[in-house]
Amino acid sequence: MEACGDTSREWALPPWEGKAIVLLDLDAFFASVEQLDHPGWRGKPVIVGGRPEDRGVVSTASYEARAFGVHSAMASSVAASLCPQAIWTQGRHRRYKEVSRQVMAILYDETPLIQQVSIDEAFADVSPTKTNREHPVLVAQRIQRRVEELGVTCSIGIGTSKAVAKIASETRKPRGLTAVYPGTEASFLAPLPVKALSGIGAASERALASRGIRTLGDLANASDSLLQRLLGKNGAVMKRRAMGLGDSAVEEREPVKSISNELSFAEDLTGRGDLEAAVSTMAAKVGRRARTAGLKGITLTLRLRFGDRTVRSVQRKLPEPSDDDLSWRGMLGEMLDELWAEGVSVRLVGVGLSDFREPAPAQATLFGGLDDDQEARRGQSRRELLAATDSVRARFGDAAVRFGSEIRTLEGEHCHRPSGDDAESPGRTGVRKP
Repeated sequence: MEACGDTSREWALPPWEGKAIVLLDLDAFFASVEQLDHPGWRGKPVIVGGRPEDRGVVSTASYEARAFGVHSAMASSVAASLCPQAIWTQGRHRRYKEVSRQVMAILYDETPLIQQVSIDEAFADVSPTKTNREHPVLVAQRIQRRVEELGVTCSIGIGTSKAVAKIASETRKPRGLTAVYPGTEASFLAPLPVKALSGIGAASERALASRGIRTLGDLANASDSLLQRLLGKNGAVMKRRAMGLGDSAVEEREPVKSISNELSFAEDLTGRGDLEAAVSTMAAKVGRRARTAGLKGITLTLRLRFGDRTVRSVQRKLPEPSDDDLSWRGMLGEMLDELWAEGVSVRLVGVGLSDFREPAPAQATLFGGLDDDQEARRGQSRRELLAATDSVRARFGDAAVRFGSEIRTLEGEHCHRPSGDDAESPGRTGVRKP
C-alpha cells in the first residue's frame, strides 16, 4: 500500500500491471459545498441537517464539526450540545446535485467506465491499456486536482477490485490518495476489522466474532463450510473480497426504467396491519434505491399475489416526481384497499416506482399561506430523516434502522418471515432497463 502525495513523475512510481479501479469519495460533501458557497464559513464547524429545535438529525458535518464528535445521523440536539458554536444549514440538494454532476464529468473525461453509487461516490476503471499506459496513480492525482479546482475535495482509493478500492479510499481522509498495488491486497486487508468490508453489518460481525473471526485475514483463512453456516450464500463472496480477489466489473449504468422490490412470506398474511407493514417495508427499500440513484418517479405500483396464486396490481400517479417513500403511504393505503379485502390471504407484496423525471422548479408566490409553509417544513423534515436513515442503512444494513410501520413485518406479534435468507429474495428485486 502506498499513500501517494504530489508525485508527478511516472518513473518515481512502482509499475502497475493489471486492473486499476478508482473509488472517488467526496469529503464531507454537503458541508464542503456550503463552505464553498459561503466563504465566511470556511475553517468553521458547519452542520447540514434539521434544526435542533425541530428534532432534526445531522445529514453531514464538516471536518471541523467532526472534531467535536458530530457525525451523520446524530440527533441535532446532541450535535448542538457537542458543538454549540456550529453553523447550521438545512441544505440545498439541487446545488449538491449540480456539483456532483461536475465531478462526474471529470471522471468521464478519463474513462467511459464509470459507476456512480451515490451523489458523492463513484467507481472508475482506469486500467492501463495498450494504447494508454498512463499510471493509474497519475490519473487519480489529476482527478483529485481537478475536483479541488471546483472548490471541494475528495479522497481516492485505487486497487485491483472495487472492494479494495473502497476500503483504500477510507484509510486517509480528507484529501487522501491510497493505492493498493497488485499483489499487495492480502497484506493490506489482513489486519483490518471485518466491518471494514462492505456487506459485513453488525449482525454478521457478531456472528463472525463468535467463532474468533475478527479481521479480514481471519475471514480470508476461514473454511468455506464455516462461512456458509455463518453468512449463508454471501460467505463465499465475502471470503473472496477479504482475500482481495476481483469482484464485479465497473459498468456504466444504462437508463433505469423502473425500481421495484417484492417480499414473499413463508405463511400467508391475512391481517391489515401485517399487510400495511409489508407495503411500508417494500416502499422504504424502493425509496432508498431511488434516492441512491438520484431518481424521482411519478408512477407508483402496488402488486399482490394471493393465497390462490392469482396476481393483481394497481398503478397511481403521484402529484409530482418523488423519491420520498414516507409521502407515499396514504396513496399506498388507498391502493391496498382497491386490491385487497379483509381476511383474504396474501403471499407476496411488491412496490414499484417508474416514469422517472425531473421535478418542476418550485414557483415562488406572494400569496403562499401558512399551510404552504407548514407543508414545506414537513417535506424538509422528511428529507432530512430519510437522508439520515439512508446513511445508517448504507453503513450497517437495512435492519439497522426501521420505522415503526416496517418493524411489524419482521418482529410483529404474528411473525411472518420472508422465504429467502433475507427480506429481499433472489430474483425479487430489480432495476428494469431498456
